[in-house]
Amino acid sequence: MKRFLSATLPIALLGAALLNLNAETKGEGDWQNWFADGSLQGGQIISGKATYKVENGVLTGTTTEGSPNSFLAIGPFKDFELEFEVNVDDALNSGVQVRSHIAKEGDPVPEGAKGKLPAGRLYGPQCEIAINGTAGNFYDEARRGTWWSLLTDTEAVRTDAAKAAFKKGEWNHYRIVVKGDHYQSFVNGVPTADFTQPGDPEGHIGFQVHGIKGGTGPYSVRWRNVKFRETK
Repeated sequence: MKRFLSATLPIALLGAALLNLNAETKGEGDWQNWFADGSLQGGQIISGKATYKVENGVLTGTTTEGSPNSFLAIGPFKDFELEFEVNVDDALNSGVQVRSHIAKEGDPVPEGAKGKLPAGRLYGPQCEIAINGTAGNFYDEARRGTWWSLLTDTEAVRTDAAKAAFKKGEWNHYRIVVKGDHYQSFVNGVPTADFTQPGDPEGHIGFQVHGIKGGTGPYSVRWRNVKFRETK
């Protein structure tokens, strides 16, 4: 194969081809394929008791009755891009935390929160996964308890197209870009959030399984083709 490539491609093209072959696995800033190896990517399950498993590269989180919101937390990270496809049961909403924090015993009350958080609770910006028109918006999980589009006066981004971007019962593609103080999200190619806020310069990515009412469930949320890269 090497002799064939050398004979048919100019040296410059051969070099580009080899770089492309290695781009997924090598070097800072290159794309990583999370969960492709069947592991939980070194993440820790915190805040609740939902179950997480990986099969054929698909991360599935499933509710546990009586459990509060649960998260598979990975990180921390600063600037990054994250892409994935997600499919969620209609009765469940979910989300992906970015630059979020794990509360520790003795921590002060986070700015904007109503009180101290229990140790182990993940809090911070969360990109919403839901069928009710809020998908792609960011919610300030366990802290201010409201949407970042309201906190930053960027509701204009929440157009009719943004609210209709998430397709019920289907696999939906997300792209999340966080750089400096700037946060953006896109659902199926439609811009769904675009705001700046300086309060969370670094933190964890967290795949959420929402708590459910007693006597309901179990429900699941599934992520596949999860790609991540750090940026500068």
